[in-house]
Amino acid sequence: MKITIRNMELPELEIATYLAYKEGWNPGIADGLAFYQQDPCGFFLAEIDGRVVGCISAVKYSDNYGFIGFYVVDEEYRNSPAGTLLARKALKYLQGYNIGIDGVLSRVSNYERIGFRYAHNNARYEGIGGKYNYSQNIVLAATIPVNEICDYDRLCFPALRTKFIDAWINLPNSKTFCYVEKNKLMGYGTIRQCRKGYKIGPLFADNEIIANELFKALSGIAVDELIYLDVSLINKVAVKLADRYEMKKVFETIRMYTISQPDIQMEKVFGITSFELG
Repeated sequence: MKITIRNMELPELEIATYLAYKEGWNPGIADGLAFYQQDPCGFFLAEIDGRVVGCISAVKYSDNYGFIGFYVVDEEYRNSPAGTLLARKALKYLQGYNIGIDGVLSRVSNYERIGFRYAHNNARYEGIGGKYNYSQNIVLAATIPVNEICDYDRLCFPALRTKFIDAWINLPNSKTFCYVEKNKLMGYGTIRQCRKGYKIGPLFADNEIIANELFKALSGIAVDELIYLDVSLINKVAVKLADRYEMKKVFETIRMYTISQPDIQMEKVFGITSFELG
């Protein structure tokens, strides 16, 4: 049995997103296009005798922060060394970085053994999209300079991710709205199509009122369709927003970091971008 760990090419991200979908993570169908723009060298595949059996991402967002995701091995090969070799590759690539993950609750002790420490729990909420009236302060992201969106995003994310955001707000099968008042950007959110339903993320806003207006605008893109929102449970107001629209919790993850929890404005985080890339 020959095991090879190698870099993933852009077209092969379809493999990673499909494996993640099979495991219940359900990333957006075009998410990989933006993920890859951030760090094309941070995606890896495991092959056994030439067959792809697993994947992992280890994306560098800055010179000191990275995020590991897309860690999936085909069930048939989970007793092989492929998973361990993928993890080692990702950790080596991000050596010295503060690394974030969204892991499954049952494997917390495994994460702790390789240096990760608990930060908080996240949960995925499922609901049904609907058509609502929303504020006139909601505008399309295309009308806002991308650097303004990136600067706002930085308040809610541990690094400035310009390449990612530039691609993210222009993905096919997606829509991004901003909330602007008196020429000031006070929040933004994206909804994109997944293999199952639609996912809202990120949803960043100055307060609950703005987050609610953005949610209503985004929800209207998926009327009568399944929608998902991934919420950091330490933001109780974000949980309240999900409850308001009768969204049901479907599973939880655990956010962990290797060095420390980044200093970001969690009160503005009403929906995280993705479990795969933070």
